[in-house]
Amino acid sequence: MRIVMIGAGYVGLVSAACFADFGHDVTCVDKDSNKIAALNQYRIPIFEPDLDKLVESGINSGRLRFGVDLSDISNADAVFIAVGTPSRRGDGHADLSYVHAAAREIAGLLEGFTLIVTKSTVPVGTGDEVERIIQETNPAADFAVVANPEFLREGAAIRDFQHPDRIVVGTEDERARKVMGRIYRPLYLNQAPILYTSRRTAELIKYAANAFLATKITFINEIADLAERVGANVQDVARGIGLDNRIGAKFLHAGPGYGGSCFPKDTRALSKTALDFGVQLRVVEATLTVNEIRKRTMSRKVAGALDHDIRGKTIAVLGLTFKPDTDDMREAPSIALIAGLLDFGAKVRAHDPVGMEQAKKELSDIEYCDDPYACARGADALVIVTEWRQFRALDLERIRTDMATPIIVDLRNIYRPEDVRSAGFKYESIGRQ
Repeated sequence: MRIVMIGAGYVGLVSAACFADFGHDVTCVDKDSNKIAALNQYRIPIFEPDLDKLVESGINSGRLRFGVDLSDISNADAVFIAVGTPSRRGDGHADLSYVHAAAREIAGLLEGFTLIVTKSTVPVGTGDEVERIIQETNPAADFAVVANPEFLREGAAIRDFQHPDRIVVGTEDERARKVMGRIYRPLYLNQAPILYTSRRTAELIKYAANAFLATKITFINEIADLAERVGANVQDVARGIGLDNRIGAKFLHAGPGYGGSCFPKDTRALSKTALDFGVQLRVVEATLTVNEIRKRTMSRKVAGALDHDIRGKTIAVLGLTFKPDTDDMREAPSIALIAGLLDFGAKVRAHDPVGMEQAKKELSDIEYCDDPYACARGADALVIVTEWRQFRALDLERIRTDMATPIIVDLRNIYRPEDVRSAGFKYESIGRQ
């Protein structure tokens, strides 16, 4: 199949590389000429495990090309729109300007029947608007608009694409179903279920999935607060409820709140979309509020570990990205945490295995260190914010010797309290005594 992918961001780049790996002929187009030039030289603008190898393989095979020219659309079987839909400043709605601009550009280049596939995360009804724009721009165009939301986890995106839980295809057009079936045919061997729905249903599935997972995270975070007060262990609580098949164990890890490119903006957009249709999603609204408060209160938890004597103290922060195995800093809990520590008058130094270059765009008033031990040296407290594997087996004796005060605040519960305390630390974690 001949595929054009519009957008070389996270979703577009991973999707293009994986489709090429399936054997399709893929052209990935982006207006950022510097990004395209870098990709053609095998330089990947984001950190995602094994993506560099997949891109290099696709380019070398001739099945994957990068460019700024949309001319290949005239020969395409399917054109995927994978541009950004950030939160619109001021009101929280998804900004669809890039999606609409892509639809207008596509319209004038269509020849023969072409599938237009929205891969971007978009509110309910966006497919209808894309269809209207194309019809208005090119009344003679023969096309169908399909919703095909992505369900990729940063840090595991390639595996998620190649071994998906499900593939959601929103269309009631028989020709479109056949084309989408051919595009995803290589996954039939993995027995990936394809769920065909209406277009609006597919659009809502994506937002509902992310909102539910965000709610699950927020729920266990609140239970963690209660566990601390009553002397319970939130990890055991999570295991106890997660073994119930109706609940499941995933996304029940207490921490400093969720962040990233999807959950914050998608829960906001879903809430705003609901209000546009006269529906109030009170659970989703509460999730948004509780999560924002939680991220801000983490700095107070750190201050409490120092008996609130924090002004002038040096705090070492391990982990800056919103999760491990990515360099994504979008709405990362570390941002609110560090802002709070600086407001308290603390000095902050930080280390992250891959995210420091991105972090410098968000956090300029802190010191960056090359490794965890340099970060901890002379610090009055060490805070673990992101659960990178590199932080799970630190030399605690070395760190205790190097720190000014042996205090660890573990916001991801990656250590057992008894191990850290026996190493001579004052230890605070989430939802545990």
